[in-house]
Amino acid sequence: MTNRQRTQLVLVLGALIAIGPLTIDMYLPALPAITAGLRTTETAVQLTLTGTLIGLALGQLLIGPLSDVVGRRLPLLAGLAAHVVASVLCVFAPNIAVLGTLRVLQGLGVAAATVVATAVVRDLFSGASFARIFSRLMLVMGLAPILAPTLGSALLSWTDWRGVFAALAVLGALLIVVAAFRLPETLPVTRRRHGGVGATVRDYRGLLNDRAFVGLVLVAGLAMAALFAYVSGSSFVLQREYGLDEQQFGLAFGAGAVGLIGATQFNVRLLRRYTPQQILVGALIAGTAAGLLLIVFAATGFGGLGTLLASLWLVLAAAGLALPNAPALAMSRHSEAAGTAAALLGAVQFGVGAVSAPLAGLFGTGSVSMAIVIAGGMAAALVVMLLVVPRASLGAVDPDLAVAGH
Repeated sequence: MTNRQRTQLVLVLGALIAIGPLTIDMYLPALPAITAGLRTTETAVQLTLTGTLIGLALGQLLIGPLSDVVGRRLPLLAGLAAHVVASVLCVFAPNIAVLGTLRVLQGLGVAAATVVATAVVRDLFSGASFARIFSRLMLVMGLAPILAPTLGSALLSWTDWRGVFAALAVLGALLIVVAAFRLPETLPVTRRRHGGVGATVRDYRGLLNDRAFVGLVLVAGLAMAALFAYVSGSSFVLQREYGLDEQQFGLAFGAGAVGLIGATQFNVRLLRRYTPQQILVGALIAGTAAGLLLIVFAATGFGGLGTLLASLWLVLAAAGLALPNAPALAMSRHSEAAGTAAALLGAVQFGVGAVSAPLAGLFGTGSVSMAIVIAGGMAAALVVMLLVVPRASLGAVDPDLAVAGH
């Protein structure tokens, strides 16, 4: 694969994966407006985010194995089409129950983009090469959470929250065109899985019997939980508790995303000197320490908004180092069922995130409850990494393996 082909692949896959963060984050500045407009509660509105994450989790469990059987392109295009339909219907949602249901359908649709993009990378690369490509992919993908709240805020300056979902529908339609013409099939017929439901069950059983794989998936999920606790709670904390308006919130959220993406790119340099597991452990230790500081600053108010944001951004940077390496180590173990492995990985990440989103608001929508869930996610990920994942098993992964899949 030439550098030009690799760059095009990263751009296309980054654009496809970006639909997930955009669907999750673009409406965040409108959460208070949705609460008022649909005459509901803050917790109920946060559950619409949970619905999207549940859809992402369940969709990946179904679409991942399907993509191992029929190839990558067909499930991807069908999922994007479902996302477009759900987004259009969100524009006309009459109440919070309907909106929440449609958000689940949105999540199911974008699950195809998420799991297929990850499987395509695994079709072509593994080991440290996977981690490097995935880090570059996260650079492109990272533009989505940086731009999403800002784009949402800009839309809200001349339309209401329903216009955000109209924009998502248009974006989904554009991505269908991109995928149809720019993404080749990366899973040849000779490498596709056979055996129907029974084979899928056996694949999942084999993955779940791999202690190292399960541990790494849990690590990725718990790190993602910390991230989604921030995503779901930051709008209320920064706008209502600290008085930021929609545009200021978009800038603050984007600054945090810059730290996250900067860390993923620094990860590429670190991989030249350290193994993925060494970076992962160090990132989790740093993220846990930053999370504990976040609790202290949120509870005491010491330093005001500045120290709160600084500690938040440190947690995000640690997540930016952890999130490429945990999937890289996990996916390197199961090239024979990349779609199923990617599905389970993504399902756990977004499933745990779905739990963390309402958990952050269970005891209110303040900074302390958000900080506790964020710190808890990073600390739990560290514990799992140290106690569940056997290091000797990880040592068997060839860090330099890069295999062309076609």
